[in-house]
Amino acid sequence: MIIVMKAGASPAEIKHVTRRIDELGYAAHLSEGTERTIIGVIGDERPLESATFEVMDGVEKTISILPPYKLASREWRRETTVVDVGTTKIGGQELAMMAGPCSVESRSQLLEIAHAVKEAGATMLRGGAYKPRSSPYSFQGMGVEGLEILAEAREQTGLAIVTEVMAPDKVDLVSEYADVLQIGARNMQNYALLLAVGKSSRPVLLKRGMMSTIEELLMSAEYILSAGNYNVMLCERGIRTFETYTRNTTDI
Repeated sequence: MIIVMKAGASPAEIKHVTRRIDELGYAAHLSEGTERTIIGVIGDERPLESATFEVMDGVEKTISILPPYKLASREWRRETTVVDVGTTKIGGQELAMMAGPCSVESRSQLLEIAHAVKEAGATMLRGGAYKPRSSPYSFQGMGVEGLEILAEAREQTGLAIVTEVMAPDKVDLVSEYADVLQIGARNMQNYALLLAVGKSSRPVLLKRGMMSTIEELLMSAEYILSAGNYNVMLCERGIRTFETYTRNTTDI
């Protein structure tokens, strides 16, 4: 459910509504616009009566949200989200470009690519220091050393760093080096990890799972949003199908 406050609703009226939401056992998420405040009621809204809030001072109206995702819905936030990564705006009027190798394999390899990426016009460098592999015998990434090389590349080129985090206990470590935390396709439904990056201050690039529906992708984004991080970018990397001409098939 969304509670739309009247234009000019006082801080006391808004606080009264959020306190009532807490008393009923729900979580309140505030979105403050230029004219009015919108409050999202997070939880199973089926037992809720709209009249509970519509009679309160400062409330203009309530809106029920039908999709299972609430904070990721347009009903909750009609304005297009713009994520700031350094001087780059993602979701705005200009095209934002990030490029780089699948994985960081050596210092010379990454620095050479970073300078090429910079010259090509991109403003963000992506590269994996930790890599989830189908085979346990494949290269798994350079770990902390790879993160340090990425940080050096940023220092030399000014490019923002995008790199994958694979486990909840690595979020703080990767956040020390990265400007954007990437959630890979294999971890799109790693809910403990989604909640962990949701508590981070870093923007999150969430990749669609190999066989996931759009709704499942949005529900994964909902985990991050519900933990307090609203700087979420969705990556449509395609899904696995019977088509063999391309590695993945775009399905939107």
